Amino acid sequence: MEWSAVPLLALLGIDEIALKKGHKDFVVILSGLTAQREKYILAVLPDRKKETVKAFLKTLPPRQCQSIRHVCIDMNEGYCNAVLETLPEEDYAQLKGVMWAFRKPWAALTEEQQVMLLLLFQYAPILKDVYVQREVLTGIFERRQSKAQAEQALTQWLERINALGLACFAPFITTLDNWRDKITNYFIRRETSGFVEGPINKIKVIKRRCYGIYNLGRLFQHIWLDVQGRRVLFANH
Repeated sequence: MEWSAVPLLALLGIDEIALKKGHKDFVVILSGLTAQREKYILAVLPDRKKETVKAFLKTLPPRQCQSIRHVCIDMNEGYCNAVLETLPEEDYAQLKGVMWAFRKPWAALTEEQQVMLLLLFQYAPILKDVYVQREVLTGIFERRQSKAQAEQALTQWLERINALGLACFAPFITTLDNWRDKITNYFIRRETSGFVEGPINKIKVIKRRCYGIYNLGRLFQHIWLDVQGRRVLFANH
């Protein structure tokens, strides 16, 4: 990275992508966002080890370290998928595709999908509790509130989960317990690593266009041209 060509960054984003589909050969993508919301691709790292990321961060010039105020990362754990109870074949046929509806919020469903989901809840009542509590959790993050208020809301949500005995949330709750202070930092400025998704999508297109790129230097060049090349080209004309 030619740091002299990068303006002061306010936000750093860290995400990952597998170079080969179905494999665990992850590379880490680091991106930056200026106060004016301009994106910059900073690095492609060969693995997601703490030492590798830390080594790169130590190469940031002092002026960049001083200007960066927030870092957004993508944790690797999520909800544990609820499993359908065993159903007779003729009943299961009525629920074909229901898991797609189950993944969506109620307001985003068509009337037909809502009917299908209600039928699912008749067969598996526990899934209704899972669905409702998932939406409650989403509502906590969508609501404008302070970090302290969010902490209290999450505590109440955890109490409901324990009272309902919803063990399927256990992996997520472990993540929440381990990252709670960092997660609730979101409510301070509501910053996320969503801006990193642009470079991530570009990488996927580049991989398909080039039938895979496994040399990190070449991969960085392609991403840099897609993310920043146009800005540099227009600046010179």
